[in-house]
This record gives sequence, structure tokens and C-alpha cells, in this order.
Amino acid sequence: MTHLKRWITGLAALPILIWVISYGGVIGLSAVVALVSILALIEYFHITLKDSCVSVRLLLAIPGYAVGILLIATSHIQNPWITAMALMGNLVFVGAVSLYGYSRDPLMTNRAAMQIQGMVYIPLMLSSIVLIRSGQDGTVWIYFLLAVVFSGDIGALYVGTFLGRHKLCPSVSPKKTIEGALGGLAANLMIGLTVKAFFLPSLSWGHAILLILLIGIAGQIGDLFESILKRTAGIKDSGGILPGHGGMLDRIDALLFAGPVAWIFKSLLS
Repeated sequence: MTHLKRWITGLAALPILIWVISYGGVIGLSAVVALVSILALIEYFHITLKDSCVSVRLLLAIPGYAVGILLIATSHIQNPWITAMALMGNLVFVGAVSLYGYSRDPLMTNRAAMQIQGMVYIPLMLSSIVLIRSGQDGTVWIYFLLAVVFSGDIGALYVGTFLGRHKLCPSVSPKKTIEGALGGLAANLMIGLTVKAFFLPSLSWGHAILLILLIGIAGQIGDLFESILKRTAGIKDSGGILPGHGGMLDRIDALLFAGPVAWIFKSLLS
């Protein structure tokens, strides 16, 4: 039943995703990425700040949402000064909140660190999607990235489910296996090279294979990193907004790490 829900949710969202990428332009994509960022941040703060008092939680989360939107909204301008000022300003504000909360919460520095991490982990990493879309052949590269990431998720899930025997990282995620990880990389290559053959002829085969493997490995690291957050918090899913997938953060965990890898690689090739 869970697998069926995954497919229904994915297929229902696919036409919307295609429309946004193909016809929404940079502004439309930025708006959707900003929305996804906020939904993921809500889940992230629920995971990392759930034991803090309400006032501290609000003082850390609300500016986080504002900074997240700013990072996404200005990413297509590609102005590093705005990014730096947003992150620096957030750090100063979080420092002030830490002074306010430390006397009543000895774990205040840990909570502040989690907020600062969240700004990099979610909106800054997601801004790479907008940066890719703003560049040359941006639409094709977005489809390429999503095809590689999502195919890897599917390949790892089904190969791991039916053939998985050897644990990949049992202390973090007991169900993930080495066989599943290899199946995910195989799916990455199969789908990624197919997309490259039809839509990215200027990308050499050597570069394509290297990039696909890097995206696949980064995606699996992102998946396991989110598992650490959930295991530390003692929860199974980050949320329940996407039937069969869990929360928004569960759906984009691989993309958060894979997106910047693709953007850096593409930038170096330009």
C-alpha cells in the first residue's frame, strides 16, 4: 500500500512539476522552490527545536523563514553579497536570541546551531536549483538533475527491498543496504545517460558519467544525513504532507545535496 501511495502522489505531482519547470520561468520556479523550502523548514524546525520553549522556537524559526525566502528569491540574481548579508544577519540575530534564552535553556547554543545549519541545509542548498535554471540550457539541466535523483531513489528502494542483504549504515538507517545503494547508482546511470543522449549532446560521455555518479553519491549522503536528524529526534518521517513519501524534507533530502553538486559541476564546465 505504501508503494502504491508513493506512485499515486508522484504521478499526481508530475504534471505540475513539468509545467513549472517548462513554462513557469525562473520566477515561477523560484516561487515553488521557496514554498518547498518553507515547508521543509517547518518540518526541520519541528525536528530540531521541538524541545525548546515556544518563545525561543518562534524567535529562531520566524527569521529562518524570512532568510530562506530571501535566499531563494535572490538566487537568480547570482549576487553573492546578498547571500552573504542574509546569512551574516541571521547569525547575528541568532546570537542575540541565544543571549536571551541561555539563562533558561542550557541547550540554547545547540538550538542556535541547528537554526544556522538549517539555513545552509535547506534554502541555501535549494537555491542551486534556481541557479541551474537561470543558466544556459537551464530547463534541460533541471530535468536531467531531477531524473537522476528520482531514478536513484526508486532504484535504491526496489533493489534494496528485494535484493538487499548487507547493511549500508545500520547505525543511521537499518533498512538501507549496500545492494540498494548500488541499485540506486545503476538507476542513476541508466536514466541519466538516456537523458544526456537525447537532450544534452554537448555534454561529453565521460563528464556525464562522472557527474551522474557524483549526483547519485551526493543524493545518498543527503538521504542518510536526514536519517541522522530523524533518528536523533526519534521520529520515522519528517512529516505527513506527501502520502507514501512522508514529509517534504523526506522527499527532497537527496536533492538538497545533489543540487549543489550539479550546479558546481555545470559552472565549472561553462
